[in-house]
Parts: sequence; structure tokens; C-alpha cells
Amino acid sequence: MACGMQAAAAAKPSFLTRAEQPSALDPFPDRGVGGNGAASASRPRRDFVFVVNPKDRSGANGRTGKEWKRLLPYLRTRLAGSCNVCESITSGPSHAIDITREAIREGADAVIAVGGDGTLHEVVNGFFWEGSPILALDKGPAHSTALGLIPLGTGSDFARTFGWKNDPYEAIERIVRGHKSKVDVGVINGSNRDPHFFINVADVHLSAKAGYFASKYKRFGNLCYVFGALRAFMGHSNRDLKIKVDGGEWEVVDKVTALCIGNAKFFGGGMKITPTANPLSGNLEVVILQDFKWYDFVFKLHKLYTGTHLSLRGVSSRSVRSIEIEEVIPKGGVYVQSDGEHLGFLPTECSVLPAAINIFS
Repeated sequence: MACGMQAAAAAKPSFLTRAEQPSALDPFPDRGVGGNGAASASRPRRDFVFVVNPKDRSGANGRTGKEWKRLLPYLRTRLAGSCNVCESITSGPSHAIDITREAIREGADAVIAVGGDGTLHEVVNGFFWEGSPILALDKGPAHSTALGLIPLGTGSDFARTFGWKNDPYEAIERIVRGHKSKVDVGVINGSNRDPHFFINVADVHLSAKAGYFASKYKRFGNLCYVFGALRAFMGHSNRDLKIKVDGGEWEVVDKVTALCIGNAKFFGGGMKITPTANPLSGNLEVVILQDFKWYDFVFKLHKLYTGTHLSLRGVSSRSVRSIEIEEVIPKGGVYVQSDGEHLGFLPTECSVLPAAINIFS
């Protein structure tokens, strides 16, 4: 499973604030800009694990497997002679988590999610075990495994935050180039209080309920989000919630329609719900929609997609490091999700892990 690599250049997104250093995984540590891409003879071969979910819940209605087969020869050409391409095909839900954990423990230099945000979400969760980062068993504390993304899904929302195109060939060039950035990861507790990790957005109430139902309609592509929203509105009522930010005092927020916690900017197939979120900032952005009716979404939906909704009446935003969320009067049935994964119902608490993972950027 060998592969080969050449030099490539790509523009860096303007909001990258953490200093990037040459990647420890760069197969061409001795080449300069414009070099011929020949790998150093003394450089050991690197192990890159590509986690492919052919049935990703956000993966283009099951086309990920076919697209990957067409992409693989090009990938091998770009990586030939400098690293080992380890192809791992998932067989069901959560399998990508297990593959990632095993790869990191065995000392993989990179784990690359191939598919949509669903696969990326599982791979990110595979970087942790019982709430703590996983380490390689026999490579020492200095070794770290990088995260990569080759988007082949319908809703590559994390890629949108960085300004990346939904282009797998461009993604391969990011991996070839080898530059990395340290990104934050959010952690949220599910109903059983177990930690779940997210790289995009966690959300509560209507949007989480819509996401839950949208997962039932993935065969319709991006229309699944429309169908999910219609189902979520059936029987919906705004709820009075209380929140505790950064360990402070409890605050009551009445008539909450949705509460979104962004590590990144987008969810739901391109909705810029937390427009000031920055996964390199060490903070999360919390956006709260209050007292929205169904017709508010009809007339204001374009603002939610363009990220210009923060000035609307009934919309507030704040930057946090942690937040706890409960109902004022517990009635049950307030949905919680992270990166499209249903986690149960309130209460919940969420916090940020700054600079938790190195990602090819």
C-alpha cells in the first residue's frame, strides 16, 4: 500500500491566527518551495490511515465509496514513495471511531476522514478515550497524530469554515503540502453524562430536533435538512432555559427556539449559524434564537445561511469557554445533538478543548 508525493501549494485562510510550523509529517522535509518533491532517503516512511465510510450519513447519498475508488489512484500517485497509504473501510456506525483509536495507538502519523461531516465527527471522537486524548503506545510523548479531511459528502460544513472547496483533489494537495494548524474541539455531555466531542456545532432544541429527523432523510441529499425542519416544527414549543456561562451565575433565557454552540461556523448543509466562531480561538460561540415562529424561519432563512442574523430581534451571541444548559421547569423532550449526532435531551454541559488536534490546513 505504498504511495508517492510531490510538492504543492495552497492559499492559507485569512483567519488562521495560530502560528503554523512545517509539518512533522511532511514527506519532503528537505525540499524548499519549488522543489522537485523527492523524499529524503533517510526519512522513514510515514503511515497515513484513510478512513472511508461508503455510507456516510452526510456522504452524498452513499456515493462516497464510488468516488473514493476513482480518487485512490490519484492519491497513491501523489504520495508514492514517501508514505504508506492504509485504507480502512468502515462497516457500520462508530466503526470510524474504533479505526482511529487503533491507528493512533499504533503510532499512525495521520488519520484522514474521507467522506462528509459524519465521518469527520467519528474520526475526531476517535482521538479521545474516556475524555482524554489517545497517545501512541510506543512512540513517546512527542509523537502526535494529525487529522485530515477529504470531503466527499453533501454537507462539508467544517471545510466551509476554513474556506475550503468541496474538492477532494484540493484536499489531497493540503495533505501533500503538510502544513498543520492546531484546532479546538468542543466536548459535550450526553444524557448518560459521557463526553462526546465535536468539531463543528452542538445545538439544543429545535435545530437539534431538526437534525435528528434530517438523519432519516439523507437519501434526499441536502433536502434532508428541509424535511427535518418540517418534521421538527410539528408540535414544537419554545422553552424557558437557564444557562451558566464559564462557571458564573445561572441566567434565565425565556422562549428559546434554538441554542447553538459553535466551534466552527456552519451546520445543516451550509447554514452559517455561528458566524463569528473560530476553531483556532480557544472559545466557542453561543447563538440563541428566542421566540421564533415558523414564519420567522421562512422570511429570515436567508440571513441564517449568510450569517447576517445576529442583528435580528430575538437573536443573541456570546463567546464562552464553557456553558451548562437546563430547563427552568423540567418537562423533558428538549433535544441535544453535536455535529448531527443525537445525544439525548437536556440537561447538558459543554466546554472547549483549545488546540486539541493538529489538522492539515
